[in-house]
Amino acid sequence: MLPRSRTLPSRIQIGNVDERHDLKHYVQVEVQPKVTTSTQQTNQQAINIEANYSKCFDDDGRLRRTGTFWTASSHIITAVIGSGVLSLAWAIGQLGWVAGPTVMILFAFVILYTSNLLSQCYRSGDPVTGQRNYTYMDAVRANLGGRRVVICGMVQYVNLFGVAIGYTIAASVSMMAIKRSNCYHSSHGKDPCHMSSNGYMITFGVIEILFSQIPDFDQVWWLSIVAAVMSFTYSFAGLGLGIGKVAGNGSFKGSLTGISIGTVTPSGSTVTETQKLWRGMQALGAIAFAYSYSIILIEIQDTLKSPPAEYKTMKKATVLSITVTTVFYMLCGCMGYAAFGDLAPGNLLTGFGFYNPYWLLDIANVAIVVHLVGAYQVYCQPLFAFVEKWSAKKWPRSTFVTGEYDIPIPFFGVYQINFFRMVWRTCFVVLTTIIAMLLPFFNDVVGILGAMGFWPLTVYFPIEMYISQKNIGKWTNRWLGLQLLSFACLIVSVAAAVGSFAGVVLDLQSYKPFQTTY
Repeated sequence: MLPRSRTLPSRIQIGNVDERHDLKHYVQVEVQPKVTTSTQQTNQQAINIEANYSKCFDDDGRLRRTGTFWTASSHIITAVIGSGVLSLAWAIGQLGWVAGPTVMILFAFVILYTSNLLSQCYRSGDPVTGQRNYTYMDAVRANLGGRRVVICGMVQYVNLFGVAIGYTIAASVSMMAIKRSNCYHSSHGKDPCHMSSNGYMITFGVIEILFSQIPDFDQVWWLSIVAAVMSFTYSFAGLGLGIGKVAGNGSFKGSLTGISIGTVTPSGSTVTETQKLWRGMQALGAIAFAYSYSIILIEIQDTLKSPPAEYKTMKKATVLSITVTTVFYMLCGCMGYAAFGDLAPGNLLTGFGFYNPYWLLDIANVAIVVHLVGAYQVYCQPLFAFVEKWSAKKWPRSTFVTGEYDIPIPFFGVYQINFFRMVWRTCFVVLTTIIAMLLPFFNDVVGILGAMGFWPLTVYFPIEMYISQKNIGKWTNRWLGLQLLSFACLIVSVAAAVGSFAGVVLDLQSYKPFQTTY
């Protein structure tokens, strides 16, 4: 049976409040069948009961966490190696052989450093026994407080909402790529194979509605591992196709400074000096989005068991995951740029740059879709939990909000359904799908999301929380160094946002809602 969410308070089950996390209740249930008269035996029983309690629950009274270094690594890889990897060849193409790889490595170091700072904010006070912060907002509230909690919440959850839209677009484009590659192969290149993305977005939305009914973040670990395997699958496929294309060309394409002014893009437009500037800024947002996962780091860390201390496990998982991710990013991005040069597609596998072997394209795009199904859940579960927790506190006696009903499922057990969870999560997926159908601009959306989330969530709040927790004095060398890093990343985020919004404006000039074809 699926246990109910650990993120929610006590729920109503058949008209009664479930107090399964209460120590007193737990002790009473265990003691009832043992009637004794000896004080010594009673004390021994109490000790045994408390020992059993500690085996079942953590120090905060919640069910004992079972996450490990490997599950945390799989969660991170699933969150990081997403649709962003597909736009890296295009991003390097805008920046060139010098700036492109350099920017990518710098982003990796920044993410690695700030993620380590953020992981130390999971507990307030003592890093081993201090009070836990279950979400990113909880950590901000405990370390900073005030208006910054509200600002953080707005930025974080708007960003998660945007990621859901971006993943819906990316999944639909991959689904279409499967159809188009088969169409192109069967027609021997004579049919342009134009089609609409709307049906594929709706299909992806229906799939996410089903998976969104998984009650809690803990319970998507298996989906996360499957998604991580899929990310390696399509990354290797993209790398292999890039190497094959380079071998076929007989040389590496590209230039030191990126796309040349006057280049005619696959869409038919000519790159001007202004457009080269916008595209370069947008490339920064694309790379930032490719590394973005800090917004769910605390939630991932909250799944880890201890000892060892959660921040130690998280630090190791972050080092492994970011290292693996950067190697893949460098290989896929650089080989894609080497294969296509200035004409590198905005989406490496779905830009229709590879026609053969079409079966390998199909495998890679299926892997992308499966991965995005899991990544969608990894990103959205914290948002789901936040709304459900707030609603349960607002209406604690409402059976619609907090009531759970057992539904037997053959060969599985009993699933506890909550009507509010079902309705709210379904509405969320429907809304993100509709918006994705209205704004199906993959590269532009990726750039905007990267710009929105990079500085505030990946850099500013982790640095400010770390300064507050460690009591780092103003104008000290360490304080100045952290503030300088934060300011530099702010400039990058602003530049990326400007370039990405400029791209949206250009795309909207020839756009018709719900009628976009590829």
